[in-house]
Amino acid sequence: MANHKSALKRIRQTEVRTERNRYYHKSARTAIKNLRAETDKKAAEEQLAAVSSKIDKLAKRNIIHKNKASNLKSKLTKHVASLA
Repeated sequence: MANHKSALKRIRQTEVRTERNRYYHKSARTAIKNLRAETDKKAAEEQLAAVSSKIDKLAKRNIIHKNKASNLKSKLTKHVASLA
C-alpha cells in the first residue's frame, strides 16, 4: 500500500481516469456496433460522422492507437459505401 500522500492521490486519479476511459471506449464500441447493424444507407451516413468523431477522440486521448482508429474508420466507411 502507498505511504505517501502524493502516491495516494495518484491512485485516486488513476482510478478516475481509468473509469472515464472505459466509459468512452465502451460507448464508442456500442456506436460502432450500431453502425455496423444499420441497413439504411442515409441513416448510416449520418451515424458515420458521429462515430468517426468518437474514434478520433479515443485516438487523441491514447485510449486506442492511432492506426487502429484509422483502420476502424476505413472499414466503417467501406461498410457504409457498400450499403444499397
